[in-house]
Amino acid sequence: MTLGQGAPGRLLLACAAALLAATVLNACAAPGSGLQREAATQLQARVLDVSQASSRNDPAAALKALEGLEADLSAAQAKGQVSEERRRSIITVATAVRADLNDAVAAQAAAAKAAEDARAAAQAAEEPSPAPASQAAPGPAPAQGDATGNGADAGKNKGDKGKGKN
Repeated sequence: MTLGQGAPGRLLLACAAALLAATVLNACAAPGSGLQREAATQLQARVLDVSQASSRNDPAAALKALEGLEADLSAAQAKGQVSEERRRSIITVATAVRADLNDAVAAQAAAAKAAEDARAAAQAAEEPSPAPASQAAPGPAPAQGDATGNGADAGKNKGDKGKGKN
């Protein structure tokens, strides 16, 4: 699934979080489901954190909450409160939710970069750019003398002409 900004992105995040919640809740409902009540309550609280962050369109916070869910799931399994089969089913859904959340984070980063690029382009368009050196207005041409001594150099060093210094 590809997530974008705005309402469609929030809807997809909320659906992904709801799927995760349904998986955990279904695990709690059936006796012998491989999930003890204490672990189920703790995992449901973590799923709620993921759902709330998703509904706020905050995929980074939802990812952090998902990490907490996975840590709690591993701890519950180590205590024998979650069967391997139940852990795998929850992890499968959590992995799909993580992929959606990562897509949402990437979409937000791309949107932020596009907004920054647009802002920079608008600012550049408003500021007058300096004229390149090759298009600068030509200044007066330097004065040059000719072979007869006329011109800008005329009259210079006339007193020394033909006189050697000893």
